[in-house]
Amino acid sequence: MPTPQDSHHDSLGRFDQQLDAFEAGRRKKPVATLIGGEASGGYRLVGQMLSGMLGGLGLGWLLDRLVHTNPWGLVCGLLIGTGLSIFATVRTATRISAAEQAKTGTARAASEDDDDEQP
Repeated sequence: MPTPQDSHHDSLGRFDQQLDAFEAGRRKKPVATLIGGEASGGYRLVGQMLSGMLGGLGLGWLLDRLVHTNPWGLVCGLLIGTGLSIFATVRTATRISAAEQAKTGTARAASEDDDDEQP
């Protein structure tokens, strides 16, 4: 609040500073885009899971057609594709998490004292 002793220029200067601080707080943060944003990691993981499962399913179907082992090639291909896609997805998720923690500086060192045991 301005006081009676303040000059007109001092009051306007403080008002400008307060207005700038208010506008800086109201500015919208950039929305995460699909390329290089927060959502791209999730889409990459879903795509990796689906492509691994469908790839294994396709290779199993192809093996069934060539060797005439219905339905074992399809079943084994689906299981192998699912297992490999889970492995690759977990590895990718770990890399994305590590990169985000390094970028934001929120990495927390795990110690041996983090047990749930109470002394």
